[in-house]
Amino acid sequence: MAFRFRKSARLGPLRFHFSTNGLSSISVGGRGASFNIPVNRSGGNRSTVGLPGTGLSWSVEHEASAARGLPNSRRLKPGQLELLKQQCLQILHQELFAPGNDAHRLWSEGLISRLLADPRMGGRNAGLLALIETPEAMAAYIQRARSQDDVKRRSQRCIEAAELAARWLNR
Repeated sequence: MAFRFRKSARLGPLRFHFSTNGLSSISVGGRGASFNIPVNRSGGNRSTVGLPGTGLSWSVEHEASAARGLPNSRRLKPGQLELLKQQCLQILHQELFAPGNDAHRLWSEGLISRLLADPRMGGRNAGLLALIETPEAMAAYIQRARSQDDVKRRSQRCIEAAELAARWLNR
């Protein structure tokens, strides 16, 4: 059995539920009937009705809002995350590392590998550059993303790495 942590705090009619990852949900109501809104957990809003003291209850998960299917929603349908990863990779290749762009030289001439071998390169900078050392390394880094926000963060780090490489080459 895995270890679990759960804590809740009440503030007026609201109850805030915390887990090891922070705030997980907010609920309204009390014994007998409650409405739960997820914050940092999967699933939709949930209504629960029960008979206090008996352990008997009935719970219904409501459909997520209409924004669920939109690309900017936090919850992506199956396959949408993979599509988003591919689109981000395509944009990074076209806008940043396309033949003819300055950043393309980083890959075509192996300049990032040379920068990584430079003893003056700090650990954080070297780690950032390693993300884009080759097209395959960048693709693998983006593919490991687990959410839409993670894809965005990883894409931004790839852009930061290319900017860092350009600054080091222009020294």
